Amino acid sequence: MKRTGLVLLIVAGLFSCKDKNAPDVSDIKIDLTVKRFEQDFFAIDTNHIMPALNQVGQKYPLFLGDFLYNIMELPGISDTSMQEQALLKKFIGDYKPVKDSADQVFRNFGSIEKDIKKGLQYVKYYFPNYKTPAQLITYIGPMEGYSDVITRDALAVGLQLHMGNQYSLYSSSIGQSVFPDYISRRFTPDYIAVNCMKNIINDIAPEKSGSSPLVEQMVEKGKRLYVLDKIMPYTEDTLKTGYTALQLKGCYENEGRIWNYFLTQNLLFNIEPVNIKAYMEEAPNTPELGDKSPGAIGIFVGWQIVKKYMTKHSDLSLNELLHTDPKKIFEESKYRPG
Repeated sequence: MKRTGLVLLIVAGLFSCKDKNAPDVSDIKIDLTVKRFEQDFFAIDTNHIMPALNQVGQKYPLFLGDFLYNIMELPGISDTSMQEQALLKKFIGDYKPVKDSADQVFRNFGSIEKDIKKGLQYVKYYFPNYKTPAQLITYIGPMEGYSDVITRDALAVGLQLHMGNQYSLYSSSIGQSVFPDYISRRFTPDYIAVNCMKNIINDIAPEKSGSSPLVEQMVEKGKRLYVLDKIMPYTEDTLKTGYTALQLKGCYENEGRIWNYFLTQNLLFNIEPVNIKAYMEEAPNTPELGDKSPGAIGIFVGWQIVKKYMTKHSDLSLNELLHTDPKKIFEESKYRPG
């Protein structure tokens, strides 16, 4: 038992990613106010929905609308929309146990707030013209709905999908029908800051939809992961990639084999959606590379391509990187793992 624990500690340590060259951002001022929307929302008088919502709306003038119409996906709510009011009343009743559990898990939000503020300091360092959100709003929404998003005036965090991977609702039949284990294992508080920074990166440079070749989609994701490295230099790579420590270790140990697979199967310039999905979207593993491999393994490959490219273009700003043609990055990287 002791030996196994030591091995796991060594594996985890390999990917802790403590960047000794990270710039000092301690003097960069970040104003971030944390608001616990779920506390106010679940305290409303369900016998008088509209007056109670009006009071909540005074404290959350923009977010309340985002919550009702985008997160809850209600078609509209007013004094005459009794059906929508009934849906809200039912939701509050059904999700009260989730809220009670969240009160325990997130009794102290200080460490998460600290991590997010640190990330925002790095965002301002690398992207000085970007206006960082001034509010962090926590909420509890439908289990099958949104989790962490950027709203019109805040970073919003859906606590219902950060309760810890042992939370009973995730392992229930309802939970498993929406989020199988390989996804819900990441539903921990540790992923909140990472998800917030990922959303900010996508806000800075929105991803383009289209039918570009697989390798270009890999690189596009790799660019974002490279930027995430820079704005979260002290965060574990397992959290940033979503892979387990053993999966990430296997990717590095088999990097040449993974690349050779894409080459020999003529996948790099493939534009078929089924092939794109197989290597870029959530899955328990990549069957062709073994059951211990991670899903979305194309993101790892794209990350390595970008890192190789940036060793040759160290003067390129992160903003310039995000707007560089992924085809150019691939071709100039000369990525050829051994």
